[in-house]
Amino acid sequence: MAAAAELGSLSAGVRTMFFMLTPNESAFEKVEDVPQYVQQATPFFVGLMVLELVVGVLKTGGSVVPLGDGLTSISAGMISRLPLLVMRGCELTAYMYVWDRYCLVELPWDSAWTWWFTFLGVDFCYYWVHRFAHEVSIIWAAHQVHHSSEYYNLTTALRQSLTQQFTSWIFYLPLALVAPPAIFAVHIQLNLLYQFWIHTELIRDLGPLEWVFNTPKHHRVHHGRNLYCIDKNYGGILIIWDRLFGTFALESDKVVYGLVFPIKTFEILYVQLHYYLYLWRRSNTYKTISNKLSTFVKGPSWKPGKARLGDHIDNPKVSKYKILRSHHFHSNAPGMLSQLTVLGMTVYILLTLTALGYIIDQRPTAAVLETLRCVVMVTMQRYSYMTPLLPSLAVATEVRRPVVCYNAL
Repeated sequence: MAAAAELGSLSAGVRTMFFMLTPNESAFEKVEDVPQYVQQATPFFVGLMVLELVVGVLKTGGSVVPLGDGLTSISAGMISRLPLLVMRGCELTAYMYVWDRYCLVELPWDSAWTWWFTFLGVDFCYYWVHRFAHEVSIIWAAHQVHHSSEYYNLTTALRQSLTQQFTSWIFYLPLALVAPPAIFAVHIQLNLLYQFWIHTELIRDLGPLEWVFNTPKHHRVHHGRNLYCIDKNYGGILIIWDRLFGTFALESDKVVYGLVFPIKTFEILYVQLHYYLYLWRRSNTYKTISNKLSTFVKGPSWKPGKARLGDHIDNPKVSKYKILRSHHFHSNAPGMLSQLTVLGMTVYILLTLTALGYIIDQRPTAAVLETLRCVVMVTMQRYSYMTPLLPSLAVATEVRRPVVCYNAL
């Protein structure tokens, strides 16, 4: 029985990642009963990333996940969950507030029609969340984090913003007038989880599914900085919204990933916050209040005298024949660390980030994992593989076991 239950749980976990759960197994009356699908998906995130790494090596002969870029993406994912330490998700909190006070029609929570209606509603609202995140500079300041990688792999899906959740909740409020919060809580998670697996270059084309669903092929375009890719393919699970609203583009020329103006750094706080400072400095260059405000509420490419979204005249030219990517590691570079040292550092960083995630999620094994991390850190310091940030505070302490003598009577 235990083996069957574990197999069933594994099957449900895999199906959760690909939006293959049925209404019967994912409809709940109360928000408190809704599983933490995103939290439970951590093993599947890791498993799929490892699978992509192995398949990538077999297909291309090299890694599809550069070390620095991958660690930056994973770090961004960890940081994006920090607000959950002190508050429930903004989207669900605001949604429940509107539902409790302004609900117009209370759809039955146990109806398959309600489940499917909420699915369409969440995906439709997500389209506009995503589109506004590209068309309003102050929201783009948060979302640009996700686009800052110059690579496209499953770790890129984890490169999330610390601040975007503070604005995205607004777009889901109309749905709160009719759809039960518990069903919304299910779909807001399933929508996010579906978008994980489409961040890969290894899946090229899915045939007829490309007409209806957002796929790796469509989402690669969204992450491109080629002129034909910019501000295209905003869909979450469905691509039909882009086809309806004129923002759809097919993949054609080789996609070059990343921001139009690459940031060329792996420093995680800079990746998260630099664009806010940029907007502030840019607004200060204008004289009128109108232009100052327009810096924040119009498109990232806007300038005085141009349309709301601006244009792309000043964009750097992107060549389809020569793709330049920064931050490659070269084995013949002077002073390069040995492969064994780099591997050890990578394992320690991943252990640290995992321990942080366990602490944030308040898992029962968080203390054990953090203790292990501390033991590894002390061992690395003991054998000079790590230098303390403040050496004066690193005091060697020797602990001896007390010796107890018993006198024979």
